[in-house]
Amino acid sequence: MKNKKRKKKNRRKTNRLVVLPLIILIVGFLFGAYMYSNYTEEAKIVKNYYGLLSEKRYEEMYDLVETELSKEEFVDRVKNIYEGIEAEDISIRIVSNVIVSKNEDETNNEEEINSDEVDINYKLFMNSIAGSISFNNSAKVTKRDGKYKIMWNSSMIYPNLKDDEKVRVRMIQSKRGTIYDRNGKALAKDSSIYEVGIVPSKLNENTDIEKIAEFLNIPSKSIQDKIKSVGNENEQFIALKSISKEEQELKNNLLRIKGIIVDDRPARVYPYKESASIMIGYVQDNQGVSGLEESLNDTLKGKDGAEIYIDTNGKIKEIIRKKEEIDGNDVKLTIDAEKQKSIYEELKEDKGLVVSINYNTGEILSLVSTPSYDANKLIMGISEKEWNEIQNNDANPMFNRYLSTYVPGSTIKPIIGAVGVSNNVFTIEEDFGTSGKKWQPDSSWKDFYITTLEQYSEPANLENALIYSDNIYFAKAALKIGKNNIEKGLNNFGFNSKIDFIQNVEDSTYGKLDNDKTIATTGFGQANVMVNPILMASIYSCFANRGNMVKPYILYESDDENKTKLFKENVITEELANKIKEYLIEVVEKGSGKRCKIDGKTIAGKTGTAEIKTSQSDKNGKENGWFDTFDEYGNLYICMIEDVKDREGSKYIVEKMRKIYESSNINK
Repeated sequence: MKNKKRKKKNRRKTNRLVVLPLIILIVGFLFGAYMYSNYTEEAKIVKNYYGLLSEKRYEEMYDLVETELSKEEFVDRVKNIYEGIEAEDISIRIVSNVIVSKNEDETNNEEEINSDEVDINYKLFMNSIAGSISFNNSAKVTKRDGKYKIMWNSSMIYPNLKDDEKVRVRMIQSKRGTIYDRNGKALAKDSSIYEVGIVPSKLNENTDIEKIAEFLNIPSKSIQDKIKSVGNENEQFIALKSISKEEQELKNNLLRIKGIIVDDRPARVYPYKESASIMIGYVQDNQGVSGLEESLNDTLKGKDGAEIYIDTNGKIKEIIRKKEEIDGNDVKLTIDAEKQKSIYEELKEDKGLVVSINYNTGEILSLVSTPSYDANKLIMGISEKEWNEIQNNDANPMFNRYLSTYVPGSTIKPIIGAVGVSNNVFTIEEDFGTSGKKWQPDSSWKDFYITTLEQYSEPANLENALIYSDNIYFAKAALKIGKNNIEKGLNNFGFNSKIDFIQNVEDSTYGKLDNDKTIATTGFGQANVMVNPILMASIYSCFANRGNMVKPYILYESDDENKTKLFKENVITEELANKIKEYLIEVVEKGSGKRCKIDGKTIAGKTGTAEIKTSQSDKNGKENGWFDTFDEYGNLYICMIEDVKDREGSKYIVEKMRKIYESSNINK
């Protein structure tokens, strides 16, 4: 038994002694083959060729090849193909060297024998516009006049490519996602428009050009210049202008002119035009450049595909590489497109804004900024004159007002009242005493006074101060509250904090409360107070929503459990919120908001007239009007209109809001 074990052990030892040298021999052979294949002069020149190619040193590549093409022809062909497919990270791996034949000259003089003609077999790797490409190829290398040369033809670019064939790229555009409102109505979608053009040879130049120019509202000279650039007898289609599919009458009138062609062209289309353009924005080259098109670009855009192929006389011979397109994702918003349109129609002649939310959930129902522009015109092509008119318009129709901040005026008064009561500085019922229409705490204020517009005989408590919008009461309230509590209170309502929103919202601030005058005027929304309308919508939601501030959001939630989003819970007590709500209802019933009173409907609100002036004595300053309001059905509106000084101030905007309530389905 022991002998058998010993013999078996010896056999294993013998096998190891045989196998190990064999493995070493094979590895050594492969390593030697690799070294030989990669470090021969022929291999080096091929590697050098592709090294120059990766660095785009095309003219130096020409010095390494033997070809029937001139240097200019070679450079053009190589450059156009590789740069056309956006080739980069080009590298090769030499596989083998194969001696094909011995080349000798006619003298048979041994000293003048050239090197063997060698095929260098290799694998090429590169990235391209259509993705990564790799293939096996070979290069024939020989020696000419003491120099190694690559016998070059187009197969060096791709194995099956011939010199008379072309490599082309076809882009496959992905479909951009559609932006829908909460009811499934498209606010932005991929569709088509009409491309209007002419065929010069078919035109009656003397009469038709003037007609076309008039129909398309473009200078006749620009049409004539385009015709001259190609020639009157040219049968080439010349594009002039794009028009909307809605312009059927214009299309029919144009088609009556001989030589006019109207074709469909893919385009991004905005069905709600001016009413939603500032909110939605627009695209250029499938890239969102403003509004939600920009903010949601990564979601909407998708990824374009590409196809690289060999073209033989206009036909596809072989597809080298294809990358499939990936369409963008659709987006559904909380916006109600019809409400958005209705509000826009009411405000379109003003410089203003409306932010509308559902105060129970935080869903944004409309974001209106006026004046506006039609994004479709930018997509179809806008003349330099039209663009300059938009850019130089003092009303700034491309400015997004609801993302900015403004002096809030008296709309801050419910907030100041809530801060004072929450900090136990004063009670709801506390009477601050009558002070007439002009007040200062003492003579140290010299000629600086707090003024208010309306006197009343009722106690100067929080209820009446809100109903009659008493500046003096809230100046006194702010001084009682004090710097630290005001700062803490306003910060608790979201001032000096970033709003978590899909677009960049300007921060609401109150500046430095460094003296009593500033503190007092902060109490009625002047001094350095600047508020964003979206934050103000969240703040006012707490008065309608038992003390909870909802978080305004715009991406639709299909899951009912996620519909309600809160920014801050219990920012004030439910009892205090309900009291302030009662007082804001009285503002509409009998106070400064009474022009918005609608029979059978409960509306709460607070007006504000924000003075924009350089000093207290400035009589020429502007005034912005506010009306922040909500009803019993979950609808909350923050409305601001600029320059209302000569239009009855905030009363003008209250009238506007009444019409908005009446024109909307107010029960939703």
